[in-house]
Amino acid sequence: MLDLQTTSGKIHKTEQEWRELLTPEQFHILRGKGTEPAFTGALHQNHQDGTYCCAGCGAELFTSDKKFDSGSGWPSFWLPISEDVIEAHEDSSYGMRRIEVTCARCGGHLGHVFRDGPRPTGLRYCINSASLEFDKEPK
Repeated sequence: MLDLQTTSGKIHKTEQEWRELLTPEQFHILRGKGTEPAFTGALHQNHQDGTYCCAGCGAELFTSDKKFDSGSGWPSFWLPISEDVIEAHEDSSYGMRRIEVTCARCGGHLGHVFRDGPRPTGLRYCINSASLEFDKEPK
């Protein structure tokens, strides 16, 4: 179990504590708002049944039945587990207007959401594999 400091359900850690908890790639993405190269993430081609959780705090974020192949090179989902597990923020970095998605519990950067996804939501949550951990459903 992770040893996390929480206040009102939110997790607060120092930069050093995050560095000790996460791999360098996870730290770069979750805490530094980085991204992994397309088609390289460990969970991009994952087709197993289970739950995708935040690699920073373990919060359950997405389920495999809401995952789809968007062709973008990152795991893509059309709906999170619930609206309160993620937060959306306007992101105008790199000269683009996008909506950043972060974990509502720890604030870790997950990826972005776009309005070019499948029905019924029309949304595509484009998420970095390194920001996720996968919990396989038992058979």
